[in-house]
Amino acid sequence: MRMHYYDNVLSLIGRTPLVKLHKMTRGINATVLAKMENLNPGFSVKDRIGVSMIEAAEREGKLQPGGTIVEATSGNTGIGLALAAAVKGYKCIFVMTDKASVEKSRYLKALGADVVITPVSAKPGTPDHYVSTAQRIARETPNSFYPDQYSHPANPEAHYRTTGPEIWDQTEGKITHFVAGIGTGGTISGTGRFLKEQNANVKVIGADPYGSIFKTYKDTGKVIETTPYLVEGIGQEVVPPNVHIEYVDEVINITDGESFEMSRQLGRTEGIFCGGSSGTNLAAALRIARDLDETAVVVFIVCDTGEHYLTKHHSDEWLKEKRLLEPQRMTAGLISGTKEVNAPQALVFVTPQDKLAEALAKMNELGLTQIPVLEDGRPVGSLRENRVLAKVVRDRSLLESAVSEVMEASFPTVDVDAGAQEVMRLLQRSPAVLVEEYGRITGIITRHDVLDLRLGNTGSLA
Repeated sequence: MRMHYYDNVLSLIGRTPLVKLHKMTRGINATVLAKMENLNPGFSVKDRIGVSMIEAAEREGKLQPGGTIVEATSGNTGIGLALAAAVKGYKCIFVMTDKASVEKSRYLKALGADVVITPVSAKPGTPDHYVSTAQRIARETPNSFYPDQYSHPANPEAHYRTTGPEIWDQTEGKITHFVAGIGTGGTISGTGRFLKEQNANVKVIGADPYGSIFKTYKDTGKVIETTPYLVEGIGQEVVPPNVHIEYVDEVINITDGESFEMSRQLGRTEGIFCGGSSGTNLAAALRIARDLDETAVVVFIVCDTGEHYLTKHHSDEWLKEKRLLEPQRMTAGLISGTKEVNAPQALVFVTPQDKLAEALAKMNELGLTQIPVLEDGRPVGSLRENRVLAKVVRDRSLLESAVSEVMEASFPTVDVDAGAQEVMRLLQRSPAVLVEEYGRITGIITRHDVLDLRLGNTGSLA
């Protein structure tokens, strides 16, 4: 018997499988297939171009032994380059904007790369823009190589040689629609070119965030001013040389909210854990597939893994902060756990035995207008500042009394998983609601805490 193994991790790049969707395609006659680029060793489609650009530079003599690779990246291309660099013995410096997830930055550092962060607000051509910064570092670094994924021909060529043929063979030439995001342009241009050479009737669909330029550019040939969007890795503010728009039949705009919701649903319903740009691709693929019959085969790119975005759109807290969390997922625990920065993050309470003066001092110090009274972790009463002060004005001796002598009924309690609508209902008749988790009171929600929730018509909180 012979041992079976790969010579190095780069041998694992490519040959990713297609997976058919079932639950997310109910009511759709067409076959919708996910191209699982998240199964590459660096967990993204960019692994293909990382090794491709490095090997091209080696052949051309642009990358010498012991050299340093410098690149501007949203993260995944950097990871693909860093994997190849680790195997081949190169150093790496990557420039990312502060929009990129912290997981990608940490991943790159774990692979031995240096990471430089620049502001996402910097405009193209300015010194602080991430591309300008990478170009400057490359000029100042001896024996360096700047791949420039936006213009390097090895980027789309990698997909022309690998991704396109794989999809054609895996579908036995039955593919009718190919859906991918447009960032550097490599994936959609290289794959689209190959597929159209095999069958000119294959439709190539670009999925683009609202705020990016490509929808308008495809439709009118004009480049508009961009507006901010949250999805990473796709969309642009200029047209990179690797965007060969002639291979793209249509560009569909997808909102941040729909992108993130599709990404999350893909994991929950199909078990495919992916990033936000994959959600953008899926949303566009489903939109196209709804109007197709059973003979159609739609393939979309799963760009990368959801592990790169655990602190972003796979975090309910982050989505709540960005006002993108769907109302049905807003729970009592989430509302309680994601209060404003200046609000107390731990539950503040008093006991029945505390002196009223001490309780009022605590409320004044923390700016609280009400506070729960707990005994052995269970709610037994409450204090409301205006009512307590009214009693103290009439009888100042109450300040030395125990809280139990002046407290009122306890605030209502809800389970940590109770929906936001239930919380809102209780706040109609109480200034606060206590949050219970496994028999313990773990948080409090006031009317102020829910003022910014967009839950439709929930009535007055007066």
